[in-house]
Amino acid sequence: QVQLVESGGGLVQAGGSLRLSCAASGRTGSSAAMGWFRQAPGKEREFVTGISWSGGTAYADSVKGRFTISRDNAKNLVYLQMNSLKPEDTAVYYCAAAPTVATMLRDRILYWGQGTQVTVSS
Repeated sequence: QVQLVESGGGLVQAGGSLRLSCAASGRTGSSAAMGWFRQAPGKEREFVTGISWSGGTAYADSVKGRFTISRDNAKNLVYLQMNSLKPEDTAVYYCAAAPTVATMLRDRILYWGQGTQVTVSS
C-alpha cells in the first residue's frame, strides 16, 4: 500500500502562483511515476502532469509553460509549481501514483491522494 498526502492548496488571484506538495509513504516501489490530476465542479477528472522516477515529464496542453512538476526521490516528495494561474484552473487537485507515466496517461492509477482544493479568483 502507498499513501499519498497533498498539501498547499488554497485561494489565489488570477495571475498568481501556488505550489502543491505530495508526500508518499509505504511501499512505493511499484509506483515509480507520480503525477497530478484535477477535477473541476461538474467535470470529469483530467490529467495535469506526470513525472517518472528519472525525471521525465508530461504535461496537459492546458498547463504547458505555466505548471512545473518536480520530485525529490530521497524524500518521496512530488511538487507542482503553478504559475500564471487562471480561473479555469480552479479544481480539486489529486496526487496520483502509477507504474509509469505512460500508464498514468492511460488513467491506470494505482493510488490516489485525498485531494486539495485550488481556487483561482478573477
